[in-house]
Amino acid sequence: MQEEFKMSSKEELLKRLSDGVVDMEEDDVAEAAKEYLDAGYPAFDGIMEGLVDGMNRASQLYEEEEYFVTDVLLCSDAMYAGLDILRPHLPEVSNDDKVTGVIVVVEGDTHDIGKNLVKIYLSTLNIDMVDLGVDVTKEEFVEAAVENEAKLVMASALLPTTVCELRGIIEELERAGIRDKVIVFVGGLSVSREYAEEIGADYYTRDAIELRDFLNKNLSKILKEI
Repeated sequence: MQEEFKMSSKEELLKRLSDGVVDMEEDDVAEAAKEYLDAGYPAFDGIMEGLVDGMNRASQLYEEEEYFVTDVLLCSDAMYAGLDILRPHLPEVSNDDKVTGVIVVVEGDTHDIGKNLVKIYLSTLNIDMVDLGVDVTKEEFVEAAVENEAKLVMASALLPTTVCELRGIIEELERAGIRDKVIVFVGGLSVSREYAEEIGADYYTRDAIELRDFLNKNLSKILKEI
């Protein structure tokens, strides 16, 4: 009976984290995150099943036109309020086991919520993410990949007018002579699986959750491809 109570308590706190993000309540999220840690629950679950779940719900509301961009940004602020509390409690990862990845939003695009969700998840795996931010040129992106000896390169485009930049990134990787040394992931609202295949990307994922599930099953295997 005690174990059942503990699980219920955890689920309740996860719901508070998720709901607080959707409701744009930074203080509520921060309080729930502290209570969650005080109860002894794992930070990783709090991030993924609480905060990221809330951001995915908020993103869905945006797609359904129930939330505006400003609402989603406020949800993001609430998510980071909880993340600042939970992230220091993630398990330490050996530097010897880490893989480096570079992640960007392409030139001309400044929509970074999806990118940030991906970065949050990958930082909980053995992946050291170099986040170049938004509106990044293909030359800057590839230069960072070379400098950091990245194994994974990830780029997203939300706007239809910026999707073509993904093709330019792959062409720039080829010019730099490192295309066969990296695994290329692309995604974003305006990107399709068909387009990803057309431009020669290695993998396409629809959102952060799909990427999480994919890498959980396949990370070791795809790293052997390079």
